[in-house]
Amino acid sequence: MAEGIPLNDEDRIPWLCALHDILRRDDAARQNAVLACSALRKMYRCILVSGASAVESNQPEQPKENAALQILFVHLDGPIDVIAGRLEKRRGHFMPPGLLKSQFDTLEPPSAPENFITVSLEKSLPEIVLEIEHAILQGKAFLE
Repeated sequence: MAEGIPLNDEDRIPWLCALHDILRRDDAARQNAVLACSALRKMYRCILVSGASAVESNQPEQPKENAALQILFVHLDGPIDVIAGRLEKRRGHFMPPGLLKSQFDTLEPPSAPENFITVSLEKSLPEIVLEIEHAILQGKAFLE
């Protein structure tokens, strides 16, 4: 990405599987976790929930010994021009603004039955944080 070349599924899938393993470890230790990544496609979110087994089926699996993780996805949504303006202000970030269109082209916004909330990026940062905190607290029973 730093070279201006968008990642493809072959690039992303091993990384997403590794992230799933980290989330699985934290879950087994009864640790809460916050993970920030651009899980742009439904398949990517399935991998985060179910690991490598989701790659072939494109759906979370739920065997008793390796149940799917309970994850609340936060979809930060905003117009491309707002996001582009923010990217232009970043210094030293690995993703150049020129890749933004490829991100939007890849995006499959979450939908039911995925566990998610959508938060507008046009809100202030404190409003965004409060909305996410509220959703976590409302869904605490789900996340435990």
